[in-house]
Amino acid sequence: MHYITKTLVEKMIKKSLTKAEEQIMQVLWRIDMASVSDVIKLLPKPKPAYNTVSTIIRILENKEFVSHEQKGRGYLYFPLIDKEKYSQQTAKKLVDNYFEGSFKSMVSFFIEKKEMDINELEEILKQINK
Repeated sequence: MHYITKTLVEKMIKKSLTKAEEQIMQVLWRIDMASVSDVIKLLPKPKPAYNTVSTIIRILENKEFVSHEQKGRGYLYFPLIDKEKYSQQTAKKLVDNYFEGSFKSMVSFFIEKKEMDINELEEILKQINK
C-alpha cells in the first residue's frame, strides 16, 4: 500500500472529486493497483473510452489522489489515500457544510425524510455502545 499522511489527506480532501473521478477511485480502492484497461473492465456499462479513463486518472494524479509505477511499457496506478480516510473526511465535510457540524441534525434529517428507519437507528446505537 502506498498511502500518505493525514496532513496530505486533509489537503487532498479540500479538492473535490467529480462523479467520474470518484468512480475510478472506487475501482482503485477495490483492487489497489491497476492499469487503465483493468479500471475500464471494472467500470459499469456503458464503458468509457480508454482515453477518457486515462485522462481522468491523470487528473487524479494532478490532484494527488493517485500515483503510478511503470510496468513494462505501461503504468499501474494506485490510490494515495485509503477509502476509509476519504470517507471519513467527506462525511465530516458533509456534516459541516449541510448540518452545521451536528451529526444529530444529520441523523434527524434522514429520519424525517424516511431515509433511515428505527431499526437502523437502533443498530447505530448498539455500535456506539460497544
